[in-house]
Amino acid sequence: MAEILSLKEAIARFVKDGSTIAMEGFTHLIPHAAGHEIIRQSRRNLHAIRMTPDMVYDQLIGAGCVSKLTFSWGGNPGVGSLHRFRDAVENNWPHQIEIEEHSHAGMAARYVAGASGLPFGVLRGYVGTDLVDQTSSIKTISCPFTNEELTAVPAINPDVSIIHAQRADREGNVQIWGLLGVQRESVLAAKASIVTVEEIVDKLTPVSGGVVIPSWVVSAVCLVSNGAHPSYASGYSERDNSFYKSWDDIAKDRESFVEWVKNHILGTTDFDSFSRSVGISALV
Repeated sequence: MAEILSLKEAIARFVKDGSTIAMEGFTHLIPHAAGHEIIRQSRRNLHAIRMTPDMVYDQLIGAGCVSKLTFSWGGNPGVGSLHRFRDAVENNWPHQIEIEEHSHAGMAARYVAGASGLPFGVLRGYVGTDLVDQTSSIKTISCPFTNEELTAVPAINPDVSIIHAQRADREGNVQIWGLLGVQRESVLAAKASIVTVEEIVDKLTPVSGGVVIPSWVVSAVCLVSNGAHPSYASGYSERDNSFYKSWDDIAKDRESFVEWVKNHILGTTDFDSFSRSVGISALV
């Protein structure tokens, strides 16, 4: 049964040095506030998993929290490169980082396997690519029924998965809708899960296309309004395109990045404080 906790309490309890963490959300509902709290609490040696690492993972990597990244695509969406990620890979700054690269389909299969309690996922994929040679967690297998050559990828079972959603009830049942990625699968696959939400309500009302994640698979629910910023939460906020553009200049230079993190993450107490420091508010 989920507990309602502050984000600070949830990160302190479930994210430890050396943890394997997954923070999912596709364009929409990306858990930026949770990433900031991990930086504030100076977590180290994390194995970070995300299908599409973007700004929040750039911040985690640049802040020295991550020692390994498992992913399928990385970039500042609509803008360009993740400069802190590139600096870590190319120049070992702030330290060396290990990378494990998959395709989107491969990552999705890994999450589904983890959520299903299976040791690996199977897909038709990677044919004609060199990822099989570059990534040791991609194996070729033969179908026992047809002898077709297929690809196997190991299940993902994070120590903790973190997502952002629109709302939860007071029992910890989470409701999420709009453009979705593998949030549900990442929660089901994890040993523990943290969900930040826009609001906590007495009763969840049906939403067309909505998904309810039951409280029994959620460890902690944290009320963090606008906690996906600069991504958006359908029905609550809009995407802050200017913030993504401004990040490119901030992240290009090590000194400007370090100063930004010092002032706006380490120098703030929570996401509300961060929002005030950078001059943002919910764009309803």
